Amino acid sequence: MRSKPVTVRKVLSRVVAALAATLVVSLLLPVAPASAHGQLATSTPLKGTVVREPLTRLALYFTEKPASNAHFAISGPDGSRVDSGWSYGEPKRLDKPVTEYFMVNGVFEPRLYHTGFPAMVTVAHWPAKGRYTASYLSVASDGEAVRGEVTFDYQGPGTPAPAGWSAPTAGPDPALLAQAEGEGSTTPGATGSPVAPTGAAADDPAGATQEQRGGGFPAWLVPALIVVVVSAIVLVAARRRPATGGANTPSRRPAGSAGKGGTPGRRAATPARKPGNRSSGPARRGRR
Repeated sequence: MRSKPVTVRKVLSRVVAALAATLVVSLLLPVAPASAHGQLATSTPLKGTVVREPLTRLALYFTEKPASNAHFAISGPDGSRVDSGWSYGEPKRLDKPVTEYFMVNGVFEPRLYHTGFPAMVTVAHWPAKGRYTASYLSVASDGEAVRGEVTFDYQGPGTPAPAGWSAPTAGPDPALLAQAEGEGSTTPGATGSPVAPTGAAADDPAGATQEQRGGGFPAWLVPALIVVVVSAIVLVAARRRPATGGANTPSRRPAGSAGKGGTPGRRAATPARKPGNRSSGPARRGRR
């Protein structure tokens, strides 16, 4: 039973080594920002909701103004498109601010966005009830791709297509695709502030408030703190477990076991000689 504390120590030492290795890897690997820039903040209708009235336009609100060559499409239940172009809408204050992170001098700094900048996508008609998908592709002011989709269910009445209208088939602009695939240019040696696709430094997007500026934290701080806390817990447990195992060892030994403590037990267990045997010795000699 004495070998158990040694085994526990070996296991704990391996755990500490694994945690240390995890910390080293987390420091070496690049850390991605918590969220993309120019992301979708909200939409009308909201994702996953049910629409019961035929809308003429869908509104997609972003944390900054979409690119002029951004691409938007709306597909019906059968996969055919029902969109008919898009235009900029009037910005509005968001009900819930959106937080985005910017790399500044090696540290991610949060910025709160209170204003949504909409892209108004026209719906030509509603051919049938079912699942509709509004997809979007744009490029943010720092050159990052902004893409995604909003799905919702339409349970309203069907509407006919406009006279002479045909479903669009054009895809995103080639220049937009090139920027979205990482071929957009950024200013060399930038400190992480937003950079326009043309390479010129952009001002902070409208609606962005730099609350919490300077309150950023290094990307490696969180995993480092986790490793330190877990290591401390493991070391405390390693110190306590051997003492507990040693205290229980004597109680597990049965009476009369080998060792110094077992010798008296064996002597007590030896049957005593009968008193009559000693007195009978002289009597036997007398008979002879």
